[in-house]
Amino acid sequence: MSLVLDPAAQDLLFREARTANTFTDEPVTEEQVQAIYDLVKYGPTAFNQTPLRITLVRSAEARERLVRHMAEGNQPKTAAAPLVAILSADNEFHQELPALLPHFPQAKDLFFAERPVRESSALLNATLQAAYFIVGIRAAGLAAGPMTGLDFAGVQKEFLDDDHTPLMVVNIGKPGEDASFPRSPRLAYEDVVTTI
Repeated sequence: MSLVLDPAAQDLLFREARTANTFTDEPVTEEQVQAIYDLVKYGPTAFNQTPLRITLVRSAEARERLVRHMAEGNQPKTAAAPLVAILSADNEFHQELPALLPHFPQAKDLFFAERPVRESSALLNATLQAAYFIVGIRAAGLAAGPMTGLDFAGVQKEFLDDDHTPLMVVNIGKPGEDASFPRSPRLAYEDVVTTI
């Protein structure tokens, strides 16, 4: 059985896509980022919550501050990428639930009144949204370089607040020369899927 999605689109989003470590100097525009978000915002989450927050690091001063918090091996590529995004989870996402879940506005207080519950849900659902965001970057014909090699506490203190938990930093742009490593192996269907 074949997929409905065109094979070229399948390649663009998954088979041929790679994590980029180098980029060209072609800028990533605000319009491109908005188009990416306007596509991926439709990805499913629990209770239609939208805890992902995207902080675009565009200024040279902010980039320099961010690079200091990246692991040594991630510093040069973060410094050189056309655009860098800090992805974080908003632990106060529940405030938006009455508007996002109009048929069940009481979910805000019924399920998410306690901070530990919100933090757990925000982490799970914002990470899911981060995956959609990476696929959306690929759909825009760009490459993503997601990284978790960073000082999370430092990034939170420098760029966020106590209500936002950093998830990752993503370098974004057109892939440069030798941008990625060869494709690593993946587990086969029968190694992953169990039928009961």
